[in-house]
Amino acid sequence: MSSLINDTLVKTLFKQKTAYTPCWVMRQAGRYLPEYRETRKKAGSFLDLCKNKDFATEVTMQPLERYPNLDAAILFSDILTIPDAMGLGLYFEDGEGPKFKHPLQDESTIQKLDIPNVEEKLDYVFGAVRSIKKALNNQVPLIGFSGSPWTLATYMVEGQGGTDFLKIKKLVYSRPDLINHILKINTETVTKYLASQIDAGADVIMIFDSWGGTLAHSEYEIYSLNFMKVIISNLNLLGYQDVPKIIFTKGGGHSLQAQSDSGTDAIGLDWQTSLSYARKMTNDKVVLQGNLDPSILLSTPKVIETAAKKVLDDYGKGEGHIFNLGHGITQFTPPENLDALLETVRNYSSKYHQD
Repeated sequence: MSSLINDTLVKTLFKQKTAYTPCWVMRQAGRYLPEYRETRKKAGSFLDLCKNKDFATEVTMQPLERYPNLDAAILFSDILTIPDAMGLGLYFEDGEGPKFKHPLQDESTIQKLDIPNVEEKLDYVFGAVRSIKKALNNQVPLIGFSGSPWTLATYMVEGQGGTDFLKIKKLVYSRPDLINHILKINTETVTKYLASQIDAGADVIMIFDSWGGTLAHSEYEIYSLNFMKVIISNLNLLGYQDVPKIIFTKGGGHSLQAQSDSGTDAIGLDWQTSLSYARKMTNDKVVLQGNLDPSILLSTPKVIETAAKKVLDDYGKGEGHIFNLGHGITQFTPPENLDALLETVRNYSSKYHQD
């Protein structure tokens, strides 16, 4: 039995009966909240915020203190902590996103890439998980996460985000041996990283495959999904089979059946794929998470209410749906608009959970 006071999310991940559809939002601790901006100012920089367990705890808890209808907390961290631990030199430039001082730009650098000492190099993450878990006091579950091996590789090879992906795609098509070396190292590292997050207190884990949708459909399974499958299998073999697992490929709506056969408990969907279509394609084999367009939160409470109801109607009756956005909440979202969304989901969804 779960010791959580609100275990609606965990119950949904196990396809158990709930009173309503659980809801959390990607990037729920973030720049749209004035209290987050204040804490970040105190921390000095985004990386300092991630690496200080007290600040990471503070910002993880902020949305839960503001919004009583949130059904989960998500660890405040960044997917690029892993390549940083590998010595690639992560840094952030204002308005330009993440960059690496030492990207993987030649064969010898790629061949030297190795699994870092996760426990030592990423101890600050596990310290944050323990601290957040204590602060939550079993109110709601804590979601731990990592980037997918492919998504991490794109940053590691491209050297930054927001690119045309030509460097990594050139590697895929001309040197599959090198890309496979990177992906295998990333897979082993992510497995250790997520296992340590679970040991520190994470109740659920999620793999963010932010750039899986940039691969051609024929390459997606080979270079992205197959490596996520290995992580899920590894974690199960290590004894974490009862910890629910979610995978989310942005732009991955073309491979729903393959994703549902990956061993994951849930699939995250972006706003380009209908929930009813996804439910049909996966034959209710997995839980579906999503999938409101985050831009709708820039409109008005009335428009948000209508759009949220449409998403819930699209999934329909029964268990197996976690309400979320189709990607991260934008920094320009008025905080009160998220309140309107969460209230609508909590109240309107109950009709789909009655006998």
